[in-house]
Amino acid sequence: MSRRDGLYQWTQEVTTAFPNLSAPQATVLALYSFGAALARSCGLTAVALVLATLLKGKLNSLCQRLREFYQPARAKRGAKRGIKRQELDVTTCFAPLLRWVLRDWSGCQLPLALDATTLGSRFVVLCVSVVYRGSAIPVAWKVLPAKAKEAWQPHWLALLGQFQGAVPEGDTAVVFTDRGLWARWLFEAIVALGWHPMMRVNLGGSFRPAGWYHFRPLKSFAAQAGASWQGRGTAFATKACQLECTLLAYWGAGHAEPWLVLTDLPPARGDAGWYALRAWVEQGFKDLKRGGLQWQHTRMTDPARAERLWLVLAVTTLWLLRVGGEAEQDDAQATLPPLRLYTGGEPERPRARRWRLVSVFRRGWVVILAALIAHRRLPLGRLVPEPLPPLPELPAPAPAGAGARRAREQVA
Repeated sequence: MSRRDGLYQWTQEVTTAFPNLSAPQATVLALYSFGAALARSCGLTAVALVLATLLKGKLNSLCQRLREFYQPARAKRGAKRGIKRQELDVTTCFAPLLRWVLRDWSGCQLPLALDATTLGSRFVVLCVSVVYRGSAIPVAWKVLPAKAKEAWQPHWLALLGQFQGAVPEGDTAVVFTDRGLWARWLFEAIVALGWHPMMRVNLGGSFRPAGWYHFRPLKSFAAQAGASWQGRGTAFATKACQLECTLLAYWGAGHAEPWLVLTDLPPARGDAGWYALRAWVEQGFKDLKRGGLQWQHTRMTDPARAERLWLVLAVTTLWLLRVGGEAEQDDAQATLPPLRLYTGGEPERPRARRWRLVSVFRRGWVVILAALIAHRRLPLGRLVPEPLPPLPELPAPAPAGAGARRAREQVA
């Protein structure tokens, strides 16, 4: 198979995934992401050089063609002569991007993370990601000037609003956030989507289990290493901040402090150990920057242009993780053992840790590169998420007052 055949195959994949894009937009998005995957860089010149060498094209022409993907309509070639140019509205791609992720997603549990990343003193990016095999796939984002003082609330609400009805009914979407993003309005916005928040909070708050009269400090529910507690109740004593929710508290051995996680899941259907998946979004940001696509070297200063470039980053990341995840799944020696999370029973006997020797992102890059060198069919991959612990069946309702007595005993 020739290199052009591989590019044509990838163009068909991208065009199918984004029916909202015009044919020229989808074609250039496929071209840009194809070159970025091979170059392991989103830099304009680096990508154009790879494409020019591979496709025997002109470097300057390719640079101009790629540049117009993220430029506003007024800056595109021919706009000053009155030729109508179309500007990409990147927000229309968020729902199709998530549907692309879900197209071959196995299982009914979808772990997502909300987090912010910075680029020096230039940009702050608010990002919704699907966490997957030690990394993350961006599916929605907002780029803001780093020095601008503005509320993030409307931007987060707008991002979440793009996914109304995007997750099939019956699937369980669990959304992780770190302490810096805790807000009652964000918790309620996630619940309004039919998703389940798992939001970590600071140690300084308080919680009142159902049936209790007094509030207790949050940290008292996991006061020492190895302690855990989960139950329904009211978070925070201040009336304006109070929230009816479930508290999942767990202090793992060897950690400096406990995890205190608020969720809408019933106590019997949640596990504080799931919060460990949130760390994968940090590796996802690394794959976008120094560990992969080198976004930290961008010279862009316009947030709107950066948002369009992030669509290239997201599509490239999705492709590499699809291919790398499938290859890892097929390689029995590389596949990590199933996640073993704390469920409140007897602790399991410790065993030696097994780490990924190669990230899924890099593995995908190697497989794609090898296929092109060997003139094999271009691998498109598929998403094979690691098996997560299934949600247990809900127990029969406890007699009145029994839950409060159990909670008092466990905290005591």
